[in-house]
This record gives sequence, structure tokens and C-alpha cells, in this order.
Amino acid sequence: QPTPVILLKEGTDTSQGIPQLVSNINACQVIAEAVRTTLGPRGMDKLIVDERGKATISNDGATILKLLDVVHPAAKTLVDIAKSQDAEVGDGTTSVTLLAAEFLKQVKPYVEEGLHPQIIIRAFRTATQLAVNKIKDIAVSVKKEDKDEQRSLLEKCAATALSSKLISQSKEFFSKMVVDAVMMLDDLLQLKMIGIKKVQGGALEDSQLVAGVAFKKTFSYAGFEMQPKKYQSPKIALLNVELELKAEKDNAEVRVNTVEVRARGAWPASFSLGHLGLLLQRGQEEMGQPWSSWLSLRSGACWEVAVGCQQWQLHVCLHSLQACGGSIQTSVNALSDDVLGCCELFEETQIGGERYNLFTGCPKAKTCTIILRGGAEQFMEETERSLHDAIMIVRRAIK
Repeated sequence: QPTPVILLKEGTDTSQGIPQLVSNINACQVIAEAVRTTLGPRGMDKLIVDERGKATISNDGATILKLLDVVHPAAKTLVDIAKSQDAEVGDGTTSVTLLAAEFLKQVKPYVEEGLHPQIIIRAFRTATQLAVNKIKDIAVSVKKEDKDEQRSLLEKCAATALSSKLISQSKEFFSKMVVDAVMMLDDLLQLKMIGIKKVQGGALEDSQLVAGVAFKKTFSYAGFEMQPKKYQSPKIALLNVELELKAEKDNAEVRVNTVEVRARGAWPASFSLGHLGLLLQRGQEEMGQPWSSWLSLRSGACWEVAVGCQQWQLHVCLHSLQACGGSIQTSVNALSDDVLGCCELFEETQIGGERYNLFTGCPKAKTCTIILRGGAEQFMEETERSLHDAIMIVRRAIK
């Protein structure tokens, strides 16, 4: 009696052959059943609660499959094809899952009869080739020369992508917005150059597209209530500098003699060192002009809007950089015209319950921001996912 050689650790399941193939096919069927009812304009949304108790309402196949904690290795491949479809094309994630599961369902009887998998796969390859050829026959080419025709075709693509989503009632409105957004990008069509901000409250139709940069930030410094909230063609300095005051050293002071200040109620002429990073002052001829926020680093030089990106993420600054030009500075000492950006209009405005800073009319605008409005948080997240799908489809069509 030869001793048995154990290669795999104890308890390893080594099932193979036809029963295992059938088991794999059945597992994929279960996954397909989970997303089957979300397909198409009459599809229903799914409410998924994760282990932390966070509820997600979605119609997007990839989102649903990501949130399902799938353990079966064969069923995981279905989740992966949905993810790759989402990354590559953006839409059609439910369709690819259902198609794959349906193909498996059709070959299941052949597997049970003992037909070799290689033969089945060879038949699939032939069928794929035929399908691709048929699609090429019926495809419609996008004519880039005729801008109007191209635009109407892109809007139709976006509307089709949105027709099975939660916001299908407003698909006319959003498809125009999506096409406008993608048209603003440069030739690379980078997805991250379209920012999407969600502001609760208001109706879906209150959503807007900002041709430039928008971010949530309030003017917050002494005397900001008196500041004008709009600037025509300002210069913009992008600073990666701490603008908050730190604890200052004792008895150190800076005397300011160069800028002549005639405004009433001016600050005392001595500032502690903490203020030195940004000397917020500007000579102003008119009496009583609120000047406490003007940033003057040398006499007569005025930078009107300073974007500091210490407080929020650096990507806001990079967005601003793409839109307004200029370059990000790590100090405020040697600011010259070539490192400054510019835009036609800067304004701080109220959107819902938040204050937003909008840079519009940017000369180098290769970026834009969609500000979404709506009711519940889950609803807005689903709207964002739907718009993401539509944006991806339009990008793909342009490419």
C-alpha cells in the first residue's frame, strides 16, 4: 500500500469536472438575478445596506455588484467584468453582466451532456466575430466637421444613457449639460477635469454648469461683510501656504511705512509676525473704502483673489490652475505676472445653504464644474453616478 502524497493543505476543496462547471454557472445565475430587475427604462432601483449601515440606492449595475460582498470565485468574475465595463465605457454595466450570465445559461445543457468546454469556447469566439461584424455594419459614424450634427448625436447618446436612470424625467436638461461639460475639456478629455459638487436642497433643474471652477468656501477674515463679492478680471495667486494665523512670537512687530493708508479706522501700523505671511493692506484713495482684505506684498501691487489650498484638497488648486493659468506658489515673496492666473469674473455666491466661490470666463478653461441640486443625499449620489455614466458615454463617442 503506497503512502498517499498530500500536496494541498487539509480541507481544500478539489472538486472538478462537470458538477463543478454546473455549480459555477449556477453561481453566476444568482448574481445576474440580483441585477436583472434594474435593467432598462422600466428597471427598478435597489436599496443596498452595507455592514456599517450606510444605505445606497442605485440603478447602476457596477455600483450594486461592488456593494454585494461576493465570495464565490466564479461569480466574482461577473463583478469584475461589470467593473471593467464601468471603467472603460461607463455605461452598460448591467447589460454585460446579464449577457454573460445568459450565455452561460444557454450552454449549461451542453456542459451537462458532456460537451468539451474548448468546443463551446470556440463556438463563442466565432459568434463574437460575427456579432462585431454586424455591429460595424449598422454603426453610425460621428462627423466631427459638422458641429451641429455632432452635437445632436452626442446629446442623443447622453439622453439614452440617462433614460434608464433615476433622473430620466430630466434627461433633456442633463444631456445638454453633459455635452456642454465634455465639450469644454481639452483633447485628452480627462474625466477628473469635470468637477461635480453636490448641494442639498432645491430642485434637480436648479443644477448648473460652471464654465470654470467652483468650490465651497466663504470669505472669512476681518471685515469680509463689507467686501465686494464680485471682481471683474482679477489676478489670481494660487498659494500652497498656510493662511491661518499661528501663535506669534512675543514682542515682535513689523512696522509698515510704505503704503499710504487714508482709510478711516485703519489698523494700527504695527502687526505681529503672524500677519506677515499675508500683509492684508492696500493704499486706497477714497475715504472709508473697506480695505482690510487687500493683499499687498509691495507698494501698489494688488492681488485681488488669493486661492490658498491648505484648507481644502490640492485638487481644487489644480483645477483652478487648469482653468485660470498661473502656477502654484509655495511662498508669497516673488509673485510676478507670469505666475498669476486670471479670469473674467470671480464671485462669491449663495447656492442652497452653502457659499460658493465661482471663477468664470477663464481664458484657458479646460475644466468645468457641475453643481448638482436635489433632495436626499442618496438621491444626489445616484444622480452623480448617472451623470458620470452619461459623461463617459459622450467622451467615448467623441474619441
